[in-house]
Amino acid sequence: MSDNMRGAFFMIFAMGLFALEDMALKAAARDIPIGQAVALFGALGLVVFALTARAQGERVLHPDLLSKVLIIRSVFEIGGRLFFALAIALTPISSASAILQATPLVVALGAVFVFGERVGWRRWLAISAGFIGVLMILRPGLEAFDPLSIFAVLGLLGFAGRDLATRASPVSMTAAQLGVAGFAVLTAAGLVLIGFGGVKPMTLASCGYVGLATVVGVVAYTALTRAMRVGEVSVVTPFRYSRLLFALVIGVSFFGERPDMMTLLGSAVIVSSGLFLLQRSRK
Repeated sequence: MSDNMRGAFFMIFAMGLFALEDMALKAAARDIPIGQAVALFGALGLVVFALTARAQGERVLHPDLLSKVLIIRSVFEIGGRLFFALAIALTPISSASAILQATPLVVALGAVFVFGERVGWRRWLAISAGFIGVLMILRPGLEAFDPLSIFAVLGLLGFAGRDLATRASPVSMTAAQLGVAGFAVLTAAGLVLIGFGGVKPMTLASCGYVGLATVVGVVAYTALTRAMRVGEVSVVTPFRYSRLLFALVIGVSFFGERPDMMTLLGSAVIVSSGLFLLQRSRK
């Protein structure tokens, strides 16, 4: 299996788990403030990654943790987590995930300027087609557009910056050490939200949902880190589009959302662009 194929596999696997994480946090937010759910999720994930690093004989806090690249990564991570948490709490999970699918276009563009990657016109065409599919779902300027979706837009900019910084992070940092850094800033983002929404007593259901988010979130974060470190960024990142399909299924099955025909057509365009990119990478 080529590096691009492996990177695509890890990305799809991560996106499926991230969709489950979103579902769990959105469900928990029905009983407790979203900031409380995010802060607990971040703290639990931080503990898991810290224990993993220790079990593997690694330092929990890597010496490069305060390097320029990691600081930039942390800033983008906080922004992405903070705003996307608000998006999934305040808007339909399917539409928030749809907006997030513009991330590959931003990452691919960033890879050209930051890493000097060469992106051929066919790849740009496929990435742009996927982005058009997202616009078909969003329909900005029309009645279906929700102003609160600005939180998802800000979230995607944060995640795009984080992914580019992950690519540039020191190769000596393991996935567990990157997880410690990532979930530490996630906890910080949750604490910021708590400052606005406060806290409430935990219910049995909210505890279960936060626990589920932690389990799938840790595995998803590890898979995403692996995906961004193998293959070409411009090939691997478009497979983020698969998150939309997982989110559509979850939105319909668990939250009673009903995507219309334009949403389904946009999803088909997104999937087609991803398959085309995979074919080009194999050639």
